[in-house]
Amino acid sequence: MSEILSENEFKSAAVRQARLLDHLRDEVFADAQKLKDVLGVSIATVRRDLNELETRGLLKRMHGGAALINQTTRDYTTPIREVTNAEEKALIGAAASELVVEGDAVMIDSGTTSLQAAKRLAGRQSLTFVTNGTDTLAQLVAGGARSLHFIGGEYIDLNHSLGGPMAVDAVRRFSVDKAILSVTAVDLDRGLIATLSPQIGAVQQAMIEVARTVIVVADHSKFQRSALSVIAPLRDIDHIVTNEETRPLTRSLPGDLRSKFIFV
Repeated sequence: MSEILSENEFKSAAVRQARLLDHLRDEVFADAQKLKDVLGVSIATVRRDLNELETRGLLKRMHGGAALINQTTRDYTTPIREVTNAEEKALIGAAASELVVEGDAVMIDSGTTSLQAAKRLAGRQSLTFVTNGTDTLAQLVAGGARSLHFIGGEYIDLNHSLGGPMAVDAVRRFSVDKAILSVTAVDLDRGLIATLSPQIGAVQQAMIEVARTVIVVADHSKFQRSALSVIAPLRDIDHIVTNEETRPLTRSLPGDLRSKFIFV
């Protein structure tokens, strides 16, 4: 979307706003000045469009610009997610690792927050690991993990994981003490966790089935969006580790659900 269209081409607000949203689909964040240049309109017009689209729930205004929200079929690639909320993810991963005790068998998925837990756990020689994530596998090997099993299946480039029916079958051959899962969305209104695609979600469902204790790791941004493939209801999760910014969002939850949250 590098070309700039003329004012006449953007005289229709609906067409202009559709093009604005299309640009945001290619960007994690777009500042208002860049949108002005791309669309070839005034900064006042950009701001008016952003206000209207935010009112319609299609984007979130941020300082100087905007980002898309609530697109159930979209997530950012692993390199982008690795640097998004990186400090929060490190804290969450560290807290999740503290729930693992010596001698545990631990299943860790392919998410970037799960990866932070893997970094903390890799050097603990008494642990047995199972993963379907290629980045998680590399981190565990580099960290000195001694007992390690890798799940095969269809490679999914979006999150560097192995998924699909073959991976689901492989997961079900194990029984583990803990499962640490990253998710695309924690939907508090519906009381469920979700991810981007059925191929990923089916593997995570199988991980929940074979684990005695299920730990979900999710920073606050995961509570402000939706995702296509439902994994499980929150009641099936034992612990949800997140950062303090999420706490106000959980205050209206029933007590039994609030007790699942660990804030760091």
